[in-house]
Amino acid sequence: MATLVEIAAQLVASHASSTPMTSDELLAEIAKVHAALKNLEAGQGVEGVEETKSSLSIKEAFKKNEVVCLVCGKGGFKTLARHLSTAHGMKPGAYKKQFGIPSKQALSAKSYSESRRKMAQDRGLADNLAKAREVRMANIEAKKETVAKPAKAAKAPKAPAAKAKAPKAKAAPKAKK
Repeated sequence: MATLVEIAAQLVASHASSTPMTSDELLAEIAKVHAALKNLEAGQGVEGVEETKSSLSIKEAFKKNEVVCLVCGKGGFKTLARHLSTAHGMKPGAYKKQFGIPSKQALSAKSYSESRRKMAQDRGLADNLAKAREVRMANIEAKKETVAKPAKAAKAPKAPAAKAKAPKAKAAPKAKK
């Protein structure tokens, strides 16, 4: 039968095969899993084991070529949005609030953001956006003018129309006699 250390090593090895870890992280993970197995063997449950929190700063989590999740410590992402929703059931806003990340901070690697920005500039999307904004503002101004003019014009004809209706009403009873 395998010892607790061997079982812990196997568990951590399978975890490390899908998650890149440094040697210090591997050792800490083995110690954590070993302590949990020891508590389970003693019948105490896993509650007694302290869960280690991510000791990464925000600057360390958002690297040039990758982003590291501050919840689970998993790295290698270009962007965190999908990982947060699938693995942790979190929205980006809640993640930013939990870890004190500024709201304007992108949840993506710096190189990824730069490459997307360059691609948009090469395609001329900034110019297209400026043109679309100009057209939209022109349409809004045109709607304001058409709404303002009929309102004034509608008030002016209503007064003479009301005077015109009054004589017709008087003329109708005379016709009945």
